[in-house]
Amino acid sequence: MKFNVPDMSCGHCTSTIEKAIKAADANAQVDCDISTRTVSVSGILSQENLTALLKEVGYDSTVAA
Repeated sequence: MKFNVPDMSCGHCTSTIEKAIKAADANAQVDCDISTRTVSVSGILSQENLTALLKEVGYDSTVAA
């Protein structure tokens, strides 16, 4: 799943996002791309869970096409 995260702009942002996702799914594969402001996730969490998780750590997101 790929998400647009417009407020992700630095290494601290990506670290926060990765830690939150890995805390919920330790085996998740997370790829944050600051240049395109996208986060790609492969794991057991649903799209709804991931959207809520991103919101919980302070980042609005939309599902990328």
